[in-house]
Amino acid sequence: MSNSGDIGRLLEDAVSGKTKGKDLAVAFSGGLDSGLITAIARRYAANISLYTAGTVRSREGSAESGWSYDARMAKEVASDLNLEWNHIIIEEEGLESTIEEMIRMTGTTDLLTLSFELPLFYVCANCKENYVMTGQGADEVFAGYSKYVGLEEEPLRIMRENDIRKLRETTLLHERKVAEHFGKTMICPFLDEKLMAAVGSMGTKALLSAEATARKAILRSVAAEMGYHSIAAKEKKAAQYGSGVMDAIRRLAKNKGITCSDMIASIAEKAETENR
Repeated sequence: MSNSGDIGRLLEDAVSGKTKGKDLAVAFSGGLDSGLITAIARRYAANISLYTAGTVRSREGSAESGWSYDARMAKEVASDLNLEWNHIIIEEEGLESTIEEMIRMTGTTDLLTLSFELPLFYVCANCKENYVMTGQGADEVFAGYSKYVGLEEEPLRIMRENDIRKLRETTLLHERKVAEHFGKTMICPFLDEKLMAAVGSMGTKALLSAEATARKAILRSVAAEMGYHSIAAKEKKAAQYGSGVMDAIRRLAKNKGITCSDMIASIAEKAETENR
């Protein structure tokens, strides 16, 4: 199995099998990954609501001027898909206490992981549905990270395998703890075993990208062949940046006169003390 049509059929099978008949929440960034699986799920889920968590830098001017990048993109794509969209605002004033809560819940203290996972935390805390679908795994499976761009075949193979291992052993464990805490079940179509095996059988060379705009070319072809041309062209920032969370953490740390890592360490120490 080697062409995008085959991959598209497997992705549709993964989405339909996991969402059919369900009331579904989608952690929605408006990018290629969440956009494509949402477009497919429309045909199978009983109901779909989209949720985007992001900071708001300013409430002055136009309503959207201070929104996070993800919120602006998500609203546009949600409108194109004609689906209910919910904007969850991450308030900077309460961010430290939320980070502390997530640390107590999961034991995660890594700055990058915390910043990346905070939007999903807010979605699970605020959505009314019991099933939450995410685009988790697309960057690992389809070699979408910016750090992969320009790599030769063997270095890409090694890095991608390591990232998939970390995803299984660390990231997914964190997300399941968050989901279970809020009584949610995670749905991650890109991590379907048959889909992953099919992409793997194409060989690492098929995933090589010489420039950022060519990342996840296979997945973009899938979206285009399904007729979702605007979704196929979508670019997205990493969750910690697209949501504005990392910038908010940096501002909080700067106001305290300490580094982000030191601030997280302090919050983690407080969480550990309160857990005793």
